[in-house]
Amino acid sequence: MKYNVVIVGAGSAGCVLASRLTEDPNRTVLLLEAGPDYPEFEQYPNDLKYGYNQVASAVGAPHNWSFTGISTSEQGNTMPVPRGRVVGGSSAINGQVLLRGVPEDYDNWASWGNDEWSFEKTLPYFRKLETDTDIHDDFHGFDGPIPVRRHKEETWLPAQQAFYQACRAEGYPHDPDMNNPDSGGVGPIPMNNPDGIRMSTSLTYLNPVRHRLNLTVRSGVTAHRLIFDGNRAVGVQVESGGEVFVVEGDEIICSGGAVGSPQLLLLSGIGPDDHLQEMGIALHHELPGVGQNLRDHPNVRIPVRVSKDFPLDPEAPRTQLALRYTADGSSDRNDMQILQSSFSSPMGGDPLEGEGIRFTCIIELALGAGELKLASTDPYEQPLLDYRYLEEPWDRERMREGVRLCLKLLEGEEYRKFVEECISPTEEELASDDALDQWMLQNVTTTQHISGTCKMGPSSDGMAVVDQYCRVHGLEGLRVVDVSVLPDCIRANTNATTIMIAERVAEWMRQAQ
Repeated sequence: MKYNVVIVGAGSAGCVLASRLTEDPNRTVLLLEAGPDYPEFEQYPNDLKYGYNQVASAVGAPHNWSFTGISTSEQGNTMPVPRGRVVGGSSAINGQVLLRGVPEDYDNWASWGNDEWSFEKTLPYFRKLETDTDIHDDFHGFDGPIPVRRHKEETWLPAQQAFYQACRAEGYPHDPDMNNPDSGGVGPIPMNNPDGIRMSTSLTYLNPVRHRLNLTVRSGVTAHRLIFDGNRAVGVQVESGGEVFVVEGDEIICSGGAVGSPQLLLLSGIGPDDHLQEMGIALHHELPGVGQNLRDHPNVRIPVRVSKDFPLDPEAPRTQLALRYTADGSSDRNDMQILQSSFSSPMGGDPLEGEGIRFTCIIELALGAGELKLASTDPYEQPLLDYRYLEEPWDRERMREGVRLCLKLLEGEEYRKFVEECISPTEEELASDDALDQWMLQNVTTTQHISGTCKMGPSSDGMAVVDQYCRVHGLEGLRVVDVSVLPDCIRANTNATTIMIAERVAEWMRQAQ
């Protein structure tokens, strides 16, 4: 059977596209996913359903691709790179944060030749995707698929209260709504987990429309390569149950995320000619930007030992609040974030070290970028992910400032009641900028917001892979619609922006744009 649209990847973007595109009963859609599918909530696994235990993103978890990446050359081991391998994708294993970027992020995209992506033009789609249960104004949605809520102050845990009070004592303002365009300071994180249930795009977008006769969902299907007739994409070679075959579509959409989508393009002969030659893949269409511009939010984690009598509830949320601030000397608002998490289960902290709470210091708008390359022509072997964190002096400078701010917050009056000591970095590692840099380079890791590997931009940008409508440059019938098209990583978790992109592109497709 031939479909009007074949979507490869049922994640944050793919489920949204399938839901919105099948609103037209005359459009047939095939949604493919390599991982398993759970159409009924009653059979939905607890590791996907309950977000606080973080089991779903653990290495080796059944719904996690369990990728690895290279953080820096100073680190001897690879770092875990969790990505969802299930219908719902990474929205089914993530931290349930539904935070938008700041308006400047999207206005920057527009200034780089993507004028349809200004904040003013994206705001209606952020509103469309959500039902904000706390705040009702012109910036928030009230009838969208994704529920948004914030932890009420009376529910903040003692460690979170201490974090809030320490930030306020340092002069940071109270931030009641992080999704307000002018927000900044310390406050509750917008989350899509009412009653602790992780509301993935599978639960919110796909499940309510599975009855549609024009929608077909197939799990356990791995894409091998795209099929072309000249420069037009006409199908996908896939494998399922040991059988290899081709599914055909009038239009093909890659929605495999920042790892899966560039990998599929490269396996199909679309990408940098020199790398394809190196891998023995015949060039079909040269696009030097495929796999380049790998963006993320680098972070370092500061473990803290607490008194033995300090209450740590394994069923309680690990994080409720965040501080967003602008680094000293930065012209980019809210380019830094600090979280403080509580650890009370095997998934959090190191019991041998006695870690009870942890600060996570994050660069929200890093200058540095890495790259993705194929490790082999086997679609089951993950690509090489080289993040190249902290190569830029400005990134190291901001991270140093953030680490020292975390230690200053620890001196707050409320922390003195239960904090025993900071485990790392040690006094020796804090003795100089060079020593702290070395500690950071050995400890920096991913915030799991990999993006940008099929960046959006005009054809005049030699590294752009798709135009602003997410159509692959130089090819017909092929789009990439997922987090990989971000020109730069937004100053926020990436899930809300990925869903917004899918909402926007689905509307263009309905209008035959």
